[in-house]
Amino acid sequence: MSPRRRLLVALVGVLVVALVVVVGIRFVGGGGGAAGPAALPLPPQDRPGPVLLVPGYGGSRDSLLTLARRIEATGRTAEVLTLPGNGTGDLSAQVDLLDGAVRNALAAGAPSVDVIGYSAGGVVAGLWVARDGGATKARRVITLGSPLAGTTVAAAAVASAPDACPAACRELAPGSADLVELANAKVGTALPWLSIWTTDDQVVTPPDSARLDGAVNVPVQSICPGAAVSHGGLPTDAAVTGLVLEAISPSALPTGGDCAALRAAGAG
Repeated sequence: MSPRRRLLVALVGVLVVALVVVVGIRFVGGGGGAAGPAALPLPPQDRPGPVLLVPGYGGSRDSLLTLARRIEATGRTAEVLTLPGNGTGDLSAQVDLLDGAVRNALAAGAPSVDVIGYSAGGVVAGLWVARDGGATKARRVITLGSPLAGTTVAAAAVASAPDACPAACRELAPGSADLVELANAKVGTALPWLSIWTTDDQVVTPPDSARLDGAVNVPVQSICPGAAVSHGGLPTDAAVTGLVLEAISPSALPTGGDCAALRAAGAG
């Protein structure tokens, strides 16, 4: 065989090996970019575990304790987290706290958790799903008035009084690195997610900043027309509580409902 022919045969051999390796990688990886949170096994929807509630900016647990008691009245276990740095510090520290609580629940034998995030707590829940494989640990996520696309209130604080706007305040301004990460992660498509908000919100502005692509998005007024519900009133509003109780049940996520029936269920 001539040297030129031997060289040609060798090159063909290298190309064949390279092709086999590439095809093998695509097979194992599920075809390139197809592998991701949505491709991983989700927790069973018919076996609800404990409910973890994440407070909002400032870390107040008061309103969520009322919601937690209502959840416990249905026979579920509910825990309101205590945020580090009174809920105004770096959101990443809050994400780590949530992940620790989830790991503890799973280590104790829970099949999964349901996560409820109020206000900035919903952003924490989203970042946790994005960073810590939350779609394989949480059965469902419910957010209440969460600035998932940021709030102009935070942006105004950054612009006018930056020294009075701590880490979480800056991270909740539209376009922050954390919110860009959250949008790019497409967490609303990774697991069942219900976002509830009120059109009366003056803290999360505009109010539909709570809307999340891929999630079930429900403004309170779409169910209870004319209802006056403030940002702070979301966790204790009876209709919202009724929606939350339905959302953490084994049934499908609610996309609407009868206002009176939801209020009755929420009031207990």
